[in-house]
Amino acid sequence: MAKPNAKPTDRSYHRRSFLRLAGAGLATAAAGVFSGCDSAEIEAFFQKRFKELSREELNAVLRRLEEKHARELGREVTIRATPPNEGEVYGYGLDLSRCIGCRRCVYACVEENNLPRQPQMHWIKVLQMEKSHGIDVYHSNAYYNPETVPQEDYFYVPVACQQCRQPPCIKTCPVQATWQEPDGIVVVDYNWCIGCRCCMAACPYGARRFNWTTPRMPPESVNPDMEYLGNRPQMKGVVSKCTFCIQRVRRGRYPACVEACPTGSRKFGNLLDPESEIRHIMNRKRVFILKEELGTEPRFYYFFAT
Repeated sequence: MAKPNAKPTDRSYHRRSFLRLAGAGLATAAAGVFSGCDSAEIEAFFQKRFKELSREELNAVLRRLEEKHARELGREVTIRATPPNEGEVYGYGLDLSRCIGCRRCVYACVEENNLPRQPQMHWIKVLQMEKSHGIDVYHSNAYYNPETVPQEDYFYVPVACQQCRQPPCIKTCPVQATWQEPDGIVVVDYNWCIGCRCCMAACPYGARRFNWTTPRMPPESVNPDMEYLGNRPQMKGVVSKCTFCIQRVRRGRYPACVEACPTGSRKFGNLLDPESEIRHIMNRKRVFILKEELGTEPRFYYFFAT
C-alpha cells in the first residue's frame, strides 16, 4: 500500500486519490495528493459539481480544460457546455432487418467522441445472433470476424447505452457523478467520477466502459469540437458511455453513428414531436426494447421494418 505522502506517478490528482489517502490523516493526505500540483490542477480538484457552477465559473472551467487538452493533444480545441433544448426528449430506433453488422457505427463513434485508441474503447457493441434462435443476448457473438458481412443465417443487434427512463446506474453512483438531463440523455461528469464502477455493475446492458489508461491519440485524429458532458477526452480511471453524441444532437445534428450507417438502419429524433421519424416508427412499426422485464424503460427501440 502506498504511503500517505507518496506522489501519484501519473499526476492524476482526482478525488479518489484523496479519498483513498484521507484515512491516514486529512492534512497528510492533502499534502501528498497536491505535492507538485500547479494552480490549475488544484482548481480542478476543488471544482464544484457541474450543476452547481455559475455561468462565470463554468466558463472558467471550460477555458481551463481547453488549455489542458490543447497541451496534451497537440492541437487547439473548443469545449462547450450546451444546455438541453426545451421541448426535446431524444429517442433512438434501430431497424434490425437492415443492419449488416459492418461496425461502421462503432468506428464513427470512436472518431467523433475521442475515445481511447490504445487500447481501443468502443461505446457500441454489435452482437451477432443466429436467425433460428431469434433475439438471444446470452448466446450472441460480439467477436465475429468473417471476410464479409452479413453472413447467411445470422442477424446483428448493436447495443449501446439505452438511455433508460429508470436508469439503475444513476442510483448506484456514490458521488452523483452521473445523472439524467431533461432531454433524456444520461451523462457522466469525469471530473466527479471516482472510478468505483458501481454504475457498470448496475447497468444490465453492459453499456459503460472503464478507462484503464491515459488516452493517447494522434493530433490529426482528434475531434476538436468538444462538449463537457460529451466527447471531451477522458482521464485515466473514469467511467464513460454513449451520450447520443450530445455535442451534435443539441445543435440539431444526428449522432455520428446514424450518419455513418450505410444501410439507413439507424433512426433518431425527438420523442415529443409527433411528426418526427422516431415517432413515426413507434406508431407504425412493431418495436421492442431489450430486457423489458427489468423495468428500465429504455429510449432505444429495436424493430424489423420488413
